[in-house]
Amino acid sequence: MARASLFSTALLVGALMLGISGCGASEPGKQTVSTNPAAGQPANPRVLIETSKGNITVEVFPGQAPQSAGNFLNYVKTGFYDGLVFHRVIPNFMIQGGGMTPDMQEKPKNAPIQNEADNGLKNLRGTLAMARTGEPHSASSQFFINVADNAFLNHRGKSFEGWGYAVFGQVVDGMDVVDAIAAVPRGNRGPHGDVPIEPVVMLHVSVLPQPSGPGSVRTEPFGAAQDRPVEGLKQ
Repeated sequence: MARASLFSTALLVGALMLGISGCGASEPGKQTVSTNPAAGQPANPRVLIETSKGNITVEVFPGQAPQSAGNFLNYVKTGFYDGLVFHRVIPNFMIQGGGMTPDMQEKPKNAPIQNEADNGLKNLRGTLAMARTGEPHSASSQFFINVADNAFLNHRGKSFEGWGYAVFGQVVDGMDVVDAIAAVPRGNRGPHGDVPIEPVVMLHVSVLPQPSGPGSVRTEPFGAAQDRPVEGLKQ
């Protein structure tokens, strides 16, 4: 039986209280949409997340989620994420990071941004989204990477419970590393649950040199088992 699908107001600091039973059991989304910038515009930025478990490359979508993408890139460019951890990981659900030090202290962050979950992008496996508290417009530095298709996180309406969680990017390389992080042993650390026993540290997070071609959504299967491909983002 699925546990109650409720987010607590402590999500931003790692107290996500969502029912995940059955998450990832359905087939991944088959919708496809191009995220290529318009002709003459620069390609979508890509960010390299170097972790103690390996490297993850993500592409962010300023065209679809300008505030979320810009906010994330600002934190990256100022070195904010260097030395922080993925502090909450749940197999078949997500890995969350971007706000906590290895000793589970919250790093001071910038002001929150507006929720862009109504941009049409879905919380599919491999997508990058903003973490937040129970208040819809409270996202700041923390983000998560979906390890499964999590439709219950999608925007359903502009109500307190229906806003959803804003997708602003997607893993384009290193999904095997994401899966490995999701599978690490975990336990409780003070008030925090699902904390990796051995910290998974973001050693360095940086914007990659701009590619010469346009950005695009990855369509080949993700993960070592190659059992849940991302075939695009619905817009």
